[in-house]
Amino acid sequence: MGIPIALTIAGSDSSGGAGIQADLKTFAAANVYGASVITALTAQNTQGVSAVFDVPADFIAAQIEAVFSDLDISAVKIGMVANRAAIETIATNIARWSPRHVVVDPVMVATSGARLLADNAVDALRQHLIPRAHLITPNLPEAAALLNEVVAHDDETIRDQGRRLLDLGCPAVLIKGGHAEGRESIDFLMTSAGAVRFAAPRVNTNNTHGTGCSLSSAIAAGLAKGETMEAAVRSAKTYVHAAIMAADQLKVGHGHGPIHHLYRLSDG
Repeated sequence: MGIPIALTIAGSDSSGGAGIQADLKTFAAANVYGASVITALTAQNTQGVSAVFDVPADFIAAQIEAVFSDLDISAVKIGMVANRAAIETIATNIARWSPRHVVVDPVMVATSGARLLADNAVDALRQHLIPRAHLITPNLPEAAALLNEVVAHDDETIRDQGRRLLDLGCPAVLIKGGHAEGRESIDFLMTSAGAVRFAAPRVNTNNTHGTGCSLSSAIAAGLAKGETMEAAVRSAKTYVHAAIMAADQLKVGHGHGPIHHLYRLSDG
């Protein structure tokens, strides 16, 4: 049996800290072979996004066809999909190829604050893509946006929003607590069986660019290797926490720098 293969369907980050580039680094760190389908090109660095070019939907479809027709994909991570046409195309192709594991990270806003998802695409995300996913990984603002509600500020409201996100048709929801306050960063994994709480000490660093992308791709990597959903989330949380802890070693850029995806190489 060969190496597990995971596919990222996401946007490109020209500064290398998030998006496709972060996903491929995360797959490599997990010893999973990474393939990619690019949905958008961004001109960005650690200080912000200056331009976005959306890849046409028919070319997104061509990339998906090329990958799935040749590679044995064990898991798919879907990140930035900026418009309705791209979302509908991806959803149609996910239904066609039926990958074993699909993780959707509903990326709406970059770490710098730049909006990455068109308003008319949110409904398409709810209607077409989320029901095809096995797990969605919204942060607190994204969870609120998907429900048209205010951002949750306590554990019970977070769990309540998670339960209602399950009603969109996805069997598992991981609400990420990185945007909350407090000494710990707490994520909640919601399924029909209830809630599982994952906590890690909050790290005092400005270098968190790509954290959400990396967590969802680390989960996809774990699923590709045969881990259960809970085990994949737990190992991904541990990996990303360590990558944030090591982020200040990199000294990349002058804004929100990237996490250290390959920190294990520098440890040795």
